[in-house]
This record gives sequence, structure tokens and C-alpha cells, in this order.
Amino acid sequence: MIKKPVQGMKDILPEEMQVRDYVISVIKETYNKFGFTSIETPCMENIENLSSKQGGENEKLIFKVLKRGEKLNLETANTEADLVDMGLRYDLTVPLVRFYSNNSNQLPTPFKALQMGNVWRADRPQRGRYRQFMQCDIDILGEPSNLAEIELILATTTTLGKLGFENFQIRINERRILKAMAAYSGFEEKDYDTVFIILDKMDKIGLDGVSNELVASGFAKENVDKYVALFDGVSKADNGVAYIADTLGDYLEAEVKDSLLEIIESVENTKTAKFDLVFDPTLVRGMSYYTGTIFEIAMPEFGGSCGGGGRYDKMVGKFTGNDVPACGFSIGFERIILLLMEKGFKVPNAGKKKVYLIEKGISGSKLCDIIDKAQKERANGNNVMVARMNKNKKFQKEQLMAQGYEEFEEFFNN
Repeated sequence: MIKKPVQGMKDILPEEMQVRDYVISVIKETYNKFGFTSIETPCMENIENLSSKQGGENEKLIFKVLKRGEKLNLETANTEADLVDMGLRYDLTVPLVRFYSNNSNQLPTPFKALQMGNVWRADRPQRGRYRQFMQCDIDILGEPSNLAEIELILATTTTLGKLGFENFQIRINERRILKAMAAYSGFEEKDYDTVFIILDKMDKIGLDGVSNELVASGFAKENVDKYVALFDGVSKADNGVAYIADTLGDYLEAEVKDSLLEIIESVENTKTAKFDLVFDPTLVRGMSYYTGTIFEIAMPEFGGSCGGGGRYDKMVGKFTGNDVPACGFSIGFERIILLLMEKGFKVPNAGKKKVYLIEKGISGSKLCDIIDKAQKERANGNNVMVARMNKNKKFQKEQLMAQGYEEFEEFFNN
């Protein structure tokens, strides 16, 4: 038998599990105060839903599930569809939209959903990236105005602030700005996705690198130069949103500028956490289902994204035929845990954490008296572990202290 977990997945030891449980409790408590309601969806979805060209590159990373029993006939199978009918979910958005489409008659409008659960991607494992990982999403369905974006950003940043994070950035952009910038520069609509994929490399290869790669991909240099000049202009402008809107003119709907500026102003004036909300026209977000505002959490200590989201107003319509406005924000739960563990984060104690160490010879009525004492302390809100004393008591205490136990009481048979 192989004792190590499957590559890209991990065992979680008690010390980390305590941190994870604490973070989950903070997330749920904070999001509940913003009016979000917990839901749960299955870990598997029909393969048609997962392969609907809504998930971008993630659709290449699906763990697919073979048909079972008589439905699985390897001898007559000609295509993948003959073999596969389900897959493990790669995110929580597709399952949420299916859930909403199936249960909308029983849900309020707007519906504010909180969903936490594991997802699976056949990805290349690296720091902060696993094949099985926890996601934590909040979504608002049925709210067409930018109140949804404002609430999502405030709820997410308030939660991060309560976990001790500060001086991070929320980068914000609009898919309609991305498209308008491409149109203004002379790119054809059929080439937008290629242009955006290259633009998404900006943080790795820089503006010159993006320019060179666009030219190498066959795009006209005059179009590329016009495109690159827009980003240079934004970086020098006092108000990037106003600059890009004025420059693009009729290529961009006026409401996009007004909405973005209102989101930024509202969040900046009402935020409780220490962070910067930054307009970033290079922000792309890979999911093809985004239709409007997009945002991302950038943490300097991680050196990359620790969550993100955006508006996806057309996705419910794929299930029902009727579009419903929808917007969501996902915290990068595993990366948040990674950063907390690297900082040596300790869970705040709600009460005393004590250990009763009992000599091995104690039994009968004396043992009952000790357990009864522990029960009374637990009833008063304290955490009490009752354990038999090991031969190496010093090492035993060190292990328990690593789990957050601070007080020790010893009982001997005399």
C-alpha cells in the first residue's frame, strides 16, 4: 500500500486544521453579516455543464468520471462521450448557476449565496496550487446594479482584514473596457481572445514583452503600438478610468465609466480594511463567462493572485433561456491558509485550553472525579483535553503546546 497522498493533494495535520477551521468560522460569520446564505452543491456535475466553454482553460483540467456498470462498454465506445458522463467540479460558479436555475422559484431576489467546498483540477502542482483545494465563493444573483460589486468587494476585504491582512490590492477592470481598447486599436473581434491571452502575461513579461509577442503573433505593428500606448497613458494619468473612457470615446459605453468610478468611490469611502482599490486595464481573468466588472486580490507576500471574481450576466440563461444578472467573488482559501501558516499564525483562544494529564494507574472513582471536573470546565466554555501521561512527559507537553494548549494539570495516584 502507498502511504503518500496522490500528487497534488495533501494530508492536513492538526495544527493546520485548527487554522483552517478558524478561518472558515471567520469567513462564515463575516459573510453572514453581509446577508449571504450558505448553500451546498454536489462535488460532481454532468460533463455537459462542465464542458460548455464557460470555464476557459479550466475545462482542459477536468477530472472526468467513467460511466458505471452496463452503461460503460469499452468494446463499442468510439468517442469520449461514450465513456464519460460526469466530472469533478473545477470551480463553484458552474454548480451555483445550475443550483440557482433548478431552485430559483424557492429563492429570494436578489439571492446572496455563500458556498465553500473542495474543487478539483488536473493541474501542475506548485506553491499554493493543488489538484484538490478548497474554494470560498460569495455570489449575488438578481442584482443588476453595481451595488452587487460594492457589497462583494466590501464583504471580501472586511473578511481579509479580520484575518490580519493589510496593504493588499483589489485590482478592478471591466470586460467591456478590454474589448473597447482592442476595437479602438484596430484588432478584429475574432482575435480578441488571442490578444487578451497575451495581455494577461503583462505581470511576467512587461509592456514591451506584450508588444513584441503581439507583433510576433502576426498583428499589425501600428495596431499594437496604438494598443500599447493606451496602457502607457493610463499609468501616467491621475484618473485612469476617466483617461481611458475619454480616449476610447464612442468605443466605450458611458455607463461603464460612471459605474466603475461609483464602485471605486463607494468602496474607498466605506471600507474597514487597509487595502488599495486600483484600476488595472491589464486585468483579464481567464473565465470566458465574465461579461462586465472583474476584480482580483493581489497580495505582495504571495506574489500573485489570492482570489478574484466578476460579473457573469449571461450564464444563468445558458440553463434557463432567461438571463439573470449575477456577480461573484472568490477568496483563494488555500493561498490564504498558506500565508497564515508561513507567518506562524496562532488561532485566538475563545477560552482556556487546558490538559489534564492522568497517571496511568488512576482508575475507578478517582478517574470519574477528574473527568467530572473536566466536564464542568467545558460547560464554562473552556477547552479541556483529558489524556493519560506518557513516559516522555516533556515531549508530550511540547506536542500539546503546538496544538495551542497552554495550561497543564497533573493527577497522580496518591
